[in-house]
Amino acid sequence: MSQLFVPIHLRSIVVPNRIGMSPMCQYSARDGIAQDWHFAHYGARAIGGVGLIVFEATAVAPEGRISPGDLGLWEERQIAPLAGIVRFVRAHGAVPTIQLAHAGRKGSIGRGWEAQRALTASEGGWPVVAPSATPFSDGYAMPRALERADIRRVVEQFAAAAGRAREAGFQAVEVHAAHGYLLHQFLSPLANQRGDEYGGSFDNRTRLLCEVVAAVRGAWPEDLPVLVRLSATDWAEGGWSPDDTVALARKLQDFGVDLIDVSSAGLLPAVTVPAGPGYQTEFAARVRREAGIAVAAVGAITAPAQADHIIRTGQADMAFLGRELLRDPHWPLSAARALGVAVPWPNAYLRAAPAGAPAR
Repeated sequence: MSQLFVPIHLRSIVVPNRIGMSPMCQYSARDGIAQDWHFAHYGARAIGGVGLIVFEATAVAPEGRISPGDLGLWEERQIAPLAGIVRFVRAHGAVPTIQLAHAGRKGSIGRGWEAQRALTASEGGWPVVAPSATPFSDGYAMPRALERADIRRVVEQFAAAAGRAREAGFQAVEVHAAHGYLLHQFLSPLANQRGDEYGGSFDNRTRLLCEVVAAVRGAWPEDLPVLVRLSATDWAEGGWSPDDTVALARKLQDFGVDLIDVSSAGLLPAVTVPAGPGYQTEFAARVRREAGIAVAAVGAITAPAQADHIIRTGQADMAFLGRELLRDPHWPLSAARALGVAVPWPNAYLRAAPAGAPAR
């Protein structure tokens, strides 16, 4: 029997199915403020039946943006536009989840469809920071190494943004510690060359993420879940590894994390990634098996049978889709039909639903 449409409990939240939408930057905000595009984008996936929608990387500080088009939650005026989208998403049965992020040395570049290079001040660029003064690659800005006071401020910024996310009505929060952004930069010895308590050993390199998670958990309601996105490997010799990921996942449980969103790569500009259908699922399966924590698998998951197989065989607790949900916002409704599962359809769409489909 299909397991893809069996609900999953994360603390007090019941996600109606095991389908999640991965956070994907839209680069369409203005001064961090959500626009009509965001309403249409996230609203369509809620109508389409996605169980848990992770909103794109949302900067906790202006200098934490990837591009000038990033969403933000560093100030109060950014709350209300997101709150309207959240209300709509919740009204259609999906669980709105905010991904809080800081780009670190990968910030101050063009929007996703523009040239990926450092912006000048006249183009709206800003100084970037990192654990160490090493740039992401040629064409990216030289970052300033964070001092201890700066690190404390980053922790406070994540916690404050979590509080604003709760005001906006989000039901879950994800801390972005993957894809080469600031928290991942601290994790990997290939980017973190510090000699203080935030560099060197595994415990030191994971210290900032643990402090951020603890601060977010403290600012977030106890009955609502906290997720963390990790890159399971840098795909590079001497970098962050799957062994490290398992050890960190065990550690994060002590800080109140409920699910690990398992991705990979992003720290280095030129690595060979053996991409293919479900190519990262094995990392999620290992974290679930060895760390004993709920996980989401992500990466080239496109077919209903494939997603269902991941859940049925215990490789992951949820299947997160990215590009496939850009191509088809109603993928969950189509997947249910393909798997022979009756799921609720919006009343306004019932005329197109399979015979006997319940109303939502």
